Amino acid sequence: MSQLDLRELHSTEFPVPADMQSNVAITSLSKIYNWSRRSSMWPMLFGLACCAIEMIATAASRYDTARFGMEVMRATPRQSDLMIVSGTVTKKMIVPIVRLYNQMPEPKYVLAMGACASGGGPFKEGYNVVSGIDQYVPVDVYVPGCPPTPQALLNGLIALQKRIDGQSLGNMDDVPWYGVGPSDPVPVPILGPDIIDPRQMEMIRAQAERAASGESYGTRELPAAAMDVIAPRTEAAARPAQAPAAAEVATDDPDRAEALRKREEALARKRARQAAQNLDS
Repeated sequence: MSQLDLRELHSTEFPVPADMQSNVAITSLSKIYNWSRRSSMWPMLFGLACCAIEMIATAASRYDTARFGMEVMRATPRQSDLMIVSGTVTKKMIVPIVRLYNQMPEPKYVLAMGACASGGGPFKEGYNVVSGIDQYVPVDVYVPGCPPTPQALLNGLIALQKRIDGQSLGNMDDVPWYGVGPSDPVPVPILGPDIIDPRQMEMIRAQAERAASGESYGTRELPAAAMDVIAPRTEAAARPAQAPAAAEVATDDPDRAEALRKREEALARKRARQAAQNLDS
């Protein structure tokens, strides 16, 4: 242990004789525990888009993340402490990202690098982009920019180290991995016609059943992703009076027009039931 490390760990509340200051440090268990974690943070080796190029540059010789003990990037989540989400998160990619996060051992941290990972960036509310990784996994540090420079990422890593320094072994909110029993994994999203968060499944199923029974549902009651799943499949059932259109049943035979209308209503109810069954499965 170097003299610099001793000075970082030493508590000024307890004086040490001058002839022993280079060999002895008095500190707390939480401080030395946090120091060891912050000085040996192993990021997971993966990149998503253009922010990954800046992350690679940060690990190169010019910026040298080895100064912070973060140069050991691991290719497996089971040996990683830090997930750097570097780039645009598509709805197809969020599924393996959450699965990788669940495979990381505690304690683990997430850094959202760039505007896309933090909130969707220029693709926010796009049909295939997640508007922020924090909708699915907890984020500890946000690094703004599009893309952020290596200096900005280094600043984010330093901010993460300061966050770790402020944690205490005596506070279970700071170190939940020391709680009783295993922690619950983050539910892995379901990729179908759109991305579905399993934590919202009960609400989505209830709205689908209401739509299948012919009841109306308000758009403000559902998130955008849920509306994208339910609305296309249950719109006809939710508004049976408007389906089919008058032009579709225009005929000189009133009996035939009535039969066509009933047939379209039956098909709409069938599609609504199938949508509810798909959600259940």
